[in-house]
Amino acid sequence: MKPAPEIDLKRASAIPVFAGEQAASIWPLCTVLIVTLLAWLFGWFGQTTLSTVAIWQRSETYAHGYLIFPISAYLIWTRHHRIQAIFPKPNLLGLFALIGLGFLWLIADLAEALVVSQYALVAMVPALVWAVLGTSVVLELLFPLLFLLFAVPVGDFLLTPMMNFTADFTVAALRLTGIPVFREGNFFTVPSGSWSVVEACSGLRYLIASLTLGCLFSYLTYRSMWRRLVFIALSIIVPIIANGIRAYLIVMIGHLSNNRLATGVDHVIYGWVFFGFVMMLLFWIGSQWREPDEAPVTAKDLVSRNPLRTQRPVTNIIVYALLSAMTIAAWPIIARQIDDDENNPAPVHLSFASGPHGWNSIPDAVSTWEPHYLTATASAKNVFENQGKKVEVLVKYYRNQRQDTELINTDNQLVSTHDTNWGLISSGSADLRALGRTLMVNESTLGSTRTKLLVWHWYWVDGLFTGNSYLAKLYQAKAKLFGNSDDAAVVFVYVPFEGKDEEAKAVMRNFVPAAFPSIEATLIQTRR
Repeated sequence: MKPAPEIDLKRASAIPVFAGEQAASIWPLCTVLIVTLLAWLFGWFGQTTLSTVAIWQRSETYAHGYLIFPISAYLIWTRHHRIQAIFPKPNLLGLFALIGLGFLWLIADLAEALVVSQYALVAMVPALVWAVLGTSVVLELLFPLLFLLFAVPVGDFLLTPMMNFTADFTVAALRLTGIPVFREGNFFTVPSGSWSVVEACSGLRYLIASLTLGCLFSYLTYRSMWRRLVFIALSIIVPIIANGIRAYLIVMIGHLSNNRLATGVDHVIYGWVFFGFVMMLLFWIGSQWREPDEAPVTAKDLVSRNPLRTQRPVTNIIVYALLSAMTIAAWPIIARQIDDDENNPAPVHLSFASGPHGWNSIPDAVSTWEPHYLTATASAKNVFENQGKKVEVLVKYYRNQRQDTELINTDNQLVSTHDTNWGLISSGSADLRALGRTLMVNESTLGSTRTKLLVWHWYWVDGLFTGNSYLAKLYQAKAKLFGNSDDAAVVFVYVPFEGKDEEAKAVMRNFVPAAFPSIEATLIQTRR
């Protein structure tokens, strides 16, 4: 068999290309430009950058974020020979993508939607590469650039559903084993003692670690897309199921040892050992279908990958770099200007008007519970009574919202995960009909050792009511974007009960529509 003849690049295609040494000669300049632009990017968006690092530092769940950028840089370095074979050509679509992500960051910043602003910032990195270096380069580096998205500390919204699943799985497994279980929310009791599924038991840390490692492993191990997708799907499903098994085994160890084991530090140790074993097994099985490494770059690849030769390649790259730099700087300047214009120095005076007809204000509180919400500008509460039925109303008011002092925040919860007195039993929604309109509000049942509470809560933003936290964020962004006040509030109405909640719901349906006009008037007056 004769060896394949060498390809003459000058005759291989009618398309003139930069290849080999010609393409590589411009990469030192491109590297300096990209590194400078990245420093420029994270410098201008310094507040968002620092907020991300702060979460890495304080939360073990997201501590892996420190490793994401070094791993991505290493993956890019492993492909530098392939990258140098591509002549960079700026792309206008990349610049439009950078503009769009900047606008998304602005909206998220106005709404104090930290996760969205962090995603927008990280997504600007591949958009910046696309704008300055072109489509061929960004496609060659697609995974290392998208891998950066794992640096964003997101996942807290999964805590409640994952805690519920873990409790469901554990209780079902215990009953299948023949152990009687009494369950109330995420608290359950077996003959040997009581257990509860808390934040650390949700398996969120396992899921995030597994997904991050699973994506990296699939990229390094497989070449076909379907194998990568299958392994990524397994890296999501396996830790969720494994966490349920882990929780069940820990309860069983505690039960069989009469609570001498798996109730202290060893509880956490058993969990991580079990998770490590499951992950090792998953990666070992996945390695059995390893695919060969990529073929080296050939002369034919150079012809097919390099774009049409431009008359002023270096000039175009520098122009697009300057346009990208101006685009990056524009959005923080706009955001700062809007914040300065909308800052309201007036103090908040929040007080309730009288209650609805037939309901008298009394000084006694209905319970010791109070929602775990970040520092509000002002708050007010009142207790009303009618024929022995008590209802408490609590309003938390926010003005000049900033990160960690805003209405909608993942740390704002009905019950803190560290609360040892109160627990969330159930959550859902209810229809509130008042003033000729229907509002969907959040309905929750809370429990303590002494009593239970039926809680309704909803939001008021820019004069609009909603029970949806995402809509509340959008209302806030719209208000600030159009020069309106960012004043907002959350309203809690709660009724104590024992046994079943039918009577509490009847009290709520009687009281809230009657009190709604007074609550709305109080909020409007406070904003004025």
